[in-house]
Amino acid sequence: MARVFVYGTLKKGQPNYKHMINTAKGLAKFQGWGRTVEKYPLVIAGKYNIPYMLNIPGTGHHVAGEIYSVDDQMLQFLDEFEGCPDMYQRTLMRIEVVEWEGKGGVGEARAAAEGVIECFVYSTTTYPPEWVGLPYHDSYDSSGKHGLSYVLRES
Repeated sequence: MARVFVYGTLKKGQPNYKHMINTAKGLAKFQGWGRTVEKYPLVIAGKYNIPYMLNIPGTGHHVAGEIYSVDDQMLQFLDEFEGCPDMYQRTLMRIEVVEWEGKGGVGEARAAAEGVIECFVYSTTTYPPEWVGLPYHDSYDSSGKHGLSYVLRES
């Protein structure tokens, strides 16, 4: 199992969460909530109002999200869903555990107790330069105050 940190439309209550609980795509087990140890710009961009974490460490905010353990099948699905490696790139990042619900072995408990774990995160280095000038967010909600509702691919 691999750990994945999601900060956008794949979180609980967001438009693409349905994919995280669709066992036909693989297994994803919710472990807890966290935030990036380093600051990153989280922007909402493009005609579909997609959340993007720009891979510019040290700029922006500590981004909040959810931590999942996923199997290889789900990781492969997420790579395809996220347009990896063209739209997003999957990289390891340090995530501070805010609240842990995971029930795992000794390693899981130790990682949670230490407060910082490594997770795969889908961020991007392939973005138009003007995105750096967009407002930065510390968390994402499709129906947030920003007024930029996510447009589903099916729409």
